[in-house]
Amino acid sequence: MQITKTQIFDCISLPQDKELFMDVLEKNKQIVKRFNKEVIQNCNEVSFKELMHVNFVNRSAPENANDSNAMWNTFSSVLKPAFPDLTVEIFDQVAEGDNVTTRKAITGTHLGVLMGIAPTQKKIRIDVIDIVRLQDGKYIEHWGLNTLPTVLAELRSA
Repeated sequence: MQITKTQIFDCISLPQDKELFMDVLEKNKQIVKRFNKEVIQNCNEVSFKELMHVNFVNRSAPENANDSNAMWNTFSSVLKPAFPDLTVEIFDQVAEGDNVTTRKAITGTHLGVLMGIAPTQKKIRIDVIDIVRLQDGKYIEHWGLNTLPTVLAELRSA
């Protein structure tokens, strides 16, 4: 049996409990927004370390590269050098329990080498849908889908 949000709210008896529940969901969305702006967009390693749980696992990455070190490497050594003007625009966020789902776009100009592809000066857009599970206000699990393979094919053919 699936429990709906309405049923969850019906189980919460006091108005302040409902407000507290909503505050937690909004706080979780703010943590993910902070990660996107400070870590992905600004490549801030201090923020990255603050926001990553010691047991973090990226469920969308290969098993030998699914920890927080590999994720930081992707931002600091792959994306940011290739797209120094990288920005993240968040379109939608949905929070439920400890999970936050975000639909966003990463944009930038291809000014550095990206996975062996010489700079093309082309503007790119990587569409992304991420699901992040938080524990104690930190990223502990991540699942994601993105259009990076399409962007790479376009850059290779440029």
